[in-house]
Parts: sequence; C-alpha cells; structure tokens
Amino acid sequence: MPRKARVKSGSGIYHIMLRGANRQEIFHDDEDCQTFLDLLHKNKLKTNMMIYGWCLMSNHLHLLIREGDEDLSITMKRIGVSFVYCYNQKYGTCGHLFQDRFKSENVENDLYLLTVVRYIHQNPLKAGMVKRVDEWRWSSCQYYYNADKDVMKLLDSEFILGKVSGDHILAKAKFREFNETVNQDQCLEDLGSERKFTDEEARKVIKELLNGIEIAQVKSLPRNERSEILKKTKGVKGLSQRQVARILGVSRTLISKA
Repeated sequence: MPRKARVKSGSGIYHIMLRGANRQEIFHDDEDCQTFLDLLHKNKLKTNMMIYGWCLMSNHLHLLIREGDEDLSITMKRIGVSFVYCYNQKYGTCGHLFQDRFKSENVENDLYLLTVVRYIHQNPLKAGMVKRVDEWRWSSCQYYYNADKDVMKLLDSEFILGKVSGDHILAKAKFREFNETVNQDQCLEDLGSERKFTDEEARKVIKELLNGIEIAQVKSLPRNERSEILKKTKGVKGLSQRQVARILGVSRTLISKA
C-alpha cells in the first residue's frame, strides 16, 4: 500500500523527528553529533532552508525547519543517507540505521511554533539527562541564550525571537522564561517516559559488559557471541530489555531468547 503523501505546511515550517531502527542509538559520541550538524548545515546552504531548533538525543533527534528550495522529504533523505554512510564507515557496520522515514507535523501558528521550540529544548530535561535545559550540549538552546558565531550560521534564531518581542534584549529574556516554564507539552511523540535509566547510565553499564567491543558492532557479531553479550545484559538489575534493545540496535526477541 503506497504511503500517504504529507500534507504541506502553509507556513512551510515543520517539526521533524527521526529515530533509530528498533530505537537503537544513532549518536554514540560527540563526533557523531557533530557529523550530523555538519550535514545539516551543508544542506541548509544547498537548499536555503531555515533552521529554528534542534536536539540530538542518543536514539532520536528533533528539528524545527522551514522548507527550502526543494521538497523537505528530498532534503531529509539526503541528510539521512549521508549520515548513515558516515556512521557505517566509522563503525564498520552496514544496513539500516533509521526507523522508516522521518515523522513530521506542520507548525502553522506562532503559539505552537514557540511550544515546539520549548518541547525540543526540554527533551533532555524531561529524560532526566540534565538539570537545566541549557546544559545539554547538542541542542540549540544554549545558542539562543548565548550566541556562538559558528553555530549561528546553522541557527536562525532571530525569526523565533522576533515572535516574542521587537526588542532584542527583551525578546531573549522573555524567550528564556518561556523556554524554561514547566509544562506538559506533547509534540509528535514523547520518548522520554520510556527510560528507566538515563542513556548515559545505561551506556556505561553496557560498555563495561562489552569489554572493548564497540556498541555499534554488537548487532553484527556472530550469533553465539552476540547471544552471550545479550545474556549478560539480562543479569544487570535495573537494565530493561527495552533499553538494551534500543542502545544495541537489536530486537527484544533476540534478547529474550538469549
């Protein structure tokens, strides 16, 4: 059955979410995150799209984008294919990395525009990975607060701040207040509620079990060797099969059978 065509946004603005297949990790270290942002910037220059926000988590990412000179699906496919190539080259893996095509929702009014920015920035906070929204390095939050010239080439913050106030200093102050307001925002899909551990805690435990093997390589190991590793993860109290599957990029069925 053919996929249903996306409904075009009247404003041209979309909230996008892309996640790993089987909720596996797609960003294992800072280099992976920087690679993705570099590809995003390259495609921004190529298509003249505008970027209003981002947050890279370990197994998914959020973007707030205004479509450029080409259809957004084409742009996102190019970014995805390029990142998977870099990932496979780095980790010596092959095959799919992302789950299906990206999810998106249209952002048609100013109130929801600001809500999506806040939702994106608060992802790490609600997942328990930071205590303040601007502590997460791989989101656009800190650059709204303290502009960095290099990153500002990627972030188009003035459009968002202009929705808050015509006075730049006042806009930044009011934006920060709004951005840090406790809320129950639900945009696209809230993944944070599924975690029992933070990704950092779970990753450390799993890395100790792997004894030098890269996380990204586990799914490609011989069956017996992989099964032994999965069996060990089941013996760690507090480490759920759901999270192990997400981090290692394997199915929960494989884990349960190990």
